[in-house]
Amino acid sequence: MRIHILGICGTFMGGLALLARALGHEVSGSDANVYPPMSTQLEEQGIHLQEGFDPAQMQPTPDCVVIGNALSRGNPAVEYVLNSGLTYTSGPQWLAEHVLRDRWVLAVAGTHGKTTTASLLAWILEANGLAPGFLIGGVPDNFSVSARLGETPFFVVEADEYDTAFFDKRSKFIHYHPRTLILNNLEFDHADIFPDLEAIKLQFQYLLRTVPGEGLIISNQAEPALQEVLARGCWTPVEHFSVQEPDQTQADWQVAAKSEDDRCFDVRFQQQPQGRVRWPLMGRHNVANALAAIAAARHAGVPAGLAAESLSGFKGIKRRMEVRGQVGGVIVYDDFAHHPTAIASTLQGLRAHVGDEPIIAILELRSNTMRMGVHQNTLVPALQQADEILICQPAGVNGNRAAILNDAGDSVTLFSDTEDIIRACLRLAHEQAGETLHILVMSNGAFENIHSRLLAALADAEMKE
Repeated sequence: MRIHILGICGTFMGGLALLARALGHEVSGSDANVYPPMSTQLEEQGIHLQEGFDPAQMQPTPDCVVIGNALSRGNPAVEYVLNSGLTYTSGPQWLAEHVLRDRWVLAVAGTHGKTTTASLLAWILEANGLAPGFLIGGVPDNFSVSARLGETPFFVVEADEYDTAFFDKRSKFIHYHPRTLILNNLEFDHADIFPDLEAIKLQFQYLLRTVPGEGLIISNQAEPALQEVLARGCWTPVEHFSVQEPDQTQADWQVAAKSEDDRCFDVRFQQQPQGRVRWPLMGRHNVANALAAIAAARHAGVPAGLAAESLSGFKGIKRRMEVRGQVGGVIVYDDFAHHPTAIASTLQGLRAHVGDEPIIAILELRSNTMRMGVHQNTLVPALQQADEILICQPAGVNGNRAAILNDAGDSVTLFSDTEDIIRACLRLAHEQAGETLHILVMSNGAFENIHSRLLAALADAEMKE
């Protein structure tokens, strides 16, 4: 079968392309504004990628067109598909029909941490001989690809609450029918498609209805919104996890003897010690991700002690606190965080790891929710662990500058141009000469390749000194 994917460079659709090719289909695709790591991954896998949405790209006529949720009516490729009567479907629907059917699906849902938790879970299963398939919204370094079919019935999928397609406004995860479901957290996000948190809760209620009674739901006890959703109707056993101190929670899964930077901690299940995690990740949020992954792996048959031990071999994920390079005493990180809660958690983890060493936080206001100004009053408080805060507010962002800067102090500067941000970093690096400086870049997009440009500018400045 010849399949053409519209929006192929999205993290989900790019992974879908790999799965379709592994099933023996001829795969091509088109997209706009492509950037790594997905574009690089597709090229490495030999999948033909074309820029733009010219209908001529769909010649010869494909047997099926898979349409990504970023595309809408009025797009020339979409209009051509409809006018020509071509067979089309959504990515989640294609995945459900061609990959997930008859599989043991382990799904990871929540506002934050889906990519990391799904990657941890896939690695635990892999390290313990279960050779799972997976589709993850990032590229785990342990696998070097974002998706594969696997060799067993187990399949790990990142379960996104975003809508499926312009013709199917249900959340993507409604299609997946998981046997094991992780609920990491639940906050308001995706303001471009959800009017409020209640609308997202409703989609999570629908998700719960798809989990069989013989399955398992693993839920974060510290999340009130999740507790509300579960209380509205749940027909599946639930295990709760929590990173609070053991004397502060009754959760089934707990942590103890946690190091200050969260790189070492003990795991308990129903008050019984299970094992110790020693790993390279940092931050309280990642401890929660690990607990959820260990619990899900146990449901699939991996003893918790072995799962905890396996995490020492986890190598991280591209664009999740990824060290992009170091020039002299300046270390540049890349992170996908774009919601205030995720931003605060990421910075908390970095601060605990580096102590008093200076941190520059660079944030691009790129997501649809940020561009609508929904988080403008909570962004600066989320960034307070940094010593200097540089916020890129491109043209077209609706957030009010005064609201963003309200009570921010002198540590926050707004920019409209990335070149100005790079110059500011060079100045700050020069002022901090002689001590280690950490520059954390946060965006859910390419951010005009600021990481490489910044590293090159730092190297050039060092050579001139």
